[in-house]
Amino acid sequence: MNIIIYGTTDISYLVATRLHQQHNITILHESGELSEKFHNLDVSLVEGSGGDIAALQRIEAQKADLFIACAAIDEANIVACWTIKKLADTETICFVGKASLYRNFSSMSNNQYQTRYDIDSVIWPEQLLTQDIYRIISVPEALDVEFLAGGKAKLFEYRIKKDSTLVDRAIRDCRFPQHVLIPGITREGKLFIPNGDTVITHNDKVFFIGSGVALDALAADIFNHERKIRTVSIVGGGAVGFMLAERLEKSGIKVKLIEHSQQRCLFLADSLKKTLVLQGDGTDLELLESESIAQADACICTTNNDEKNLLCSLLLKQLGAKRIVTRVGNIQNYELFEHVGIDVVVSPKASALTEVLNRVQAQKVDVVALIEGGKGEMLSLTLPDNFEEKRIRDLQLPAKAIIGVVIRGHRVIIPHGDTVLSPRDRLKIFSMKEDSEKIKTFFFA
Repeated sequence: MNIIIYGTTDISYLVATRLHQQHNITILHESGELSEKFHNLDVSLVEGSGGDIAALQRIEAQKADLFIACAAIDEANIVACWTIKKLADTETICFVGKASLYRNFSSMSNNQYQTRYDIDSVIWPEQLLTQDIYRIISVPEALDVEFLAGGKAKLFEYRIKKDSTLVDRAIRDCRFPQHVLIPGITREGKLFIPNGDTVITHNDKVFFIGSGVALDALAADIFNHERKIRTVSIVGGGAVGFMLAERLEKSGIKVKLIEHSQQRCLFLADSLKKTLVLQGDGTDLELLESESIAQADACICTTNNDEKNLLCSLLLKQLGAKRIVTRVGNIQNYELFEHVGIDVVVSPKASALTEVLNRVQAQKVDVVALIEGGKGEMLSLTLPDNFEEKRIRDLQLPAKAIIGVVIRGHRVIIPHGDTVLSPRDRLKIFSMKEDSEKIKTFFFA
């Protein structure tokens, strides 16, 4: 594909890094704002404005298959998407950072105002992050949760504790509920795809994929998590903290929210009818203790400052917090946060990157989820009409991967080696990042 990326933000760099080896990438940037790191990528770098027709014509924007606007200014991104539509009916993705703009340009209720210049996809990273956090905390102690096939299949990630019945046992000897597979394990920061002889060890992070019913049974029987989340503490009343509190309120969960800004607290108190809003600093140990913040079933740190989130998380951990979910802005800090013991690390940029990759994939392939900060991928693909029926064990895949789910019509199948794949089957495949292109090519060669 020919892809134009407008802007040189962290998001644009992440997108370019993931796409430049398989696609022709042109990065359009304003004068004087290009970082040196972009020169290390195999991309074309052109100075100009996304809202300048002459600049777009100079890079032959009318031939582009996709235009991604992710500059630092929302309005510049919107204008850039409108401008390229004057040249051609190019698919556009527009990043925004304001709730009002997201509502205005993504709301289905505004269909009566549609024009040929409309933006095709609007991405607000904070909104995607809120969805991710809510989904994760819905399963007690899970590190990650992905719903597949409309929730009929799921992907759970758990850290194996010292007293777990799974410690020091080979996968083939573990008594999991029927229709459950282990597609991946992270050990000492390294993600790999196991086999039946792989021995699960203390502190492993293990991925389980299976039918929704089977994984719910796994959570209850093996991880003993029948209780639901009833109380949540949130540090940071920005967009993510506010939207998360709203969703939790609707689910009947009691929420305490700490926000530093007095003006923001007034807004939060007026907008959230059941949430207890506290003005203060999330790193104030006295406040955390006096308000029993760490006693909640889950503690969420959502400020846009990595250092503050890290310090607050460590204080909550010291106070005995059962489960901590922490936002990280710089993806390079992901492993650092995990290394110091943060239970779950989430990133709005990672959430947004997954959304972009879904728009870029060709040949009926989507990236359902990025695994372990992008070390692995959960792929979704539909087998072509000319696919020759074959058992999974006979596939001879070019790289190690796990076919975790087969969707055939209305049926959801958790497959094994003798499962026969047929044309038009929809597959959910767990793959390492470096092998994902080989897997995609194999099924559509």
